[in-house]
Amino acid sequence: MHFQPLISKAAPFENQNYEIKASQRTTNKRPYSIARTPSHAQDHILAERKRREKLSQRFIALSAIVPGLKKMDKASVLGDAINYVKQLQERVKVLEEQTKKRTVESFVLVKKSQLSADDDSSSCDENSDGGSDSALPEIEARVSEKDVLIRIHCDKQHGVVPKILNEVENLNLTIINSSVLPFGNCTLDITIIAQMESEFSMAVKDLVKNLGVAFLKLM
Repeated sequence: MHFQPLISKAAPFENQNYEIKASQRTTNKRPYSIARTPSHAQDHILAERKRREKLSQRFIALSAIVPGLKKMDKASVLGDAINYVKQLQERVKVLEEQTKKRTVESFVLVKKSQLSADDDSSSCDENSDGGSDSALPEIEARVSEKDVLIRIHCDKQHGVVPKILNEVENLNLTIINSSVLPFGNCTLDITIIAQMESEFSMAVKDLVKNLGVAFLKLM
């Protein structure tokens, strides 16, 4: 018995189906390019020309800002500009660190009555002879790193200066320089420059208050 292969009959249908699918793919394809009119092409050329002109102007302005340029091509200008910006960033960091180190704290205490309110052991009435000293002593302190500047405006009294200097040293401060000037007939202006010792650990506000309390005890 001989059987005829079925594939020979199905082959025409397969070819026909393939041709239909191929025709569908060709009809569904979108065109890759759209024909440009001469006006569109001209607009594109003008826009590209403006973009290049603007870019060239930016490079010229950048080359004028960056110092020490040796080459004027775009790659060199960009490279030198990047290096210059990095240098500026480093300078900013250094200046910020220097500013932090140079920060000066200051505090002023002027009323003897305020000192008495902070320390119950001292009394304004017990230490004052009249109303003229109600605003004295005036004590100001400024701190910059390890340096301390102290200014005291007080009544003129015998032996007050060495006692004040001794009190400053008792607060773990090393006196570098001091000056005493009379102001008027009955007041003194005392200026002390000192440096902090390793044991010094108080805020400038506390330094002024401690000096004020010690000063009241001396009067």
